[in-house]
Amino acid sequence: MPDTPAATQRARVRVPLRFHDGYSVDAELVTFHGLADGQEHVAVVLGESAPGTVPLVRLHSECLTGDVFGSARCDCGPQLREAVERIAETGGILLYLRQEGRGIGLYNKLDAYALQDQGLDTYEANAALGLPEDGRDYTAAAQMLNALGVTSLDLLSNNPDKADQLRALGIDVHDRVPTGVFTTPHNVRYLRAKVLQTQHTLPLAQLSAV
Repeated sequence: MPDTPAATQRARVRVPLRFHDGYSVDAELVTFHGLADGQEHVAVVLGESAPGTVPLVRLHSECLTGDVFGSARCDCGPQLREAVERIAETGGILLYLRQEGRGIGLYNKLDAYALQDQGLDTYEANAALGLPEDGRDYTAAAQMLNALGVTSLDLLSNNPDKADQLRALGIDVHDRVPTGVFTTPHNVRYLRAKVLQTQHTLPLAQLSAV
């Protein structure tokens, strides 16, 4: 990995995961020493990859409002739920990254929500607060993958920046696999902004129909 100190595995623990819709799966959670940003990111190892195949991997940025409280203003909670099941079916890893609000933090994200209520889109709101549109850096994610012995993968994501950053950090992203589309009347403007501003691979026609 280019000019980045290696991280090492700190601990591994089995955890049975149970979701509100009744889906359940056993996972192995892995923690790390030496991550570049000093955050407590976690790898969720699911299923088992078939011999000769690359694992399916998702980089999921923490979203307290969506992942925990079920907020309909984003699609993070449904994406997390979908990713766990899809990865468990094929074998792979979900990296749960502590990068709330595309890296700006929880309080700033809620401040941005208030500006969105005044008509700004998600990226315009960040800019109005003097914050980056997307402040996420995936150096720690690449460190985690290397510590797990994963240097080639299929990436479960609609976001081309994730694949670009991983490749620049020495990870071979074989394919980028799109996630499902989880629209609500509350998040359609947010999803459309992702397509128009940062080239997320989501169907604009479907988003326009909500």
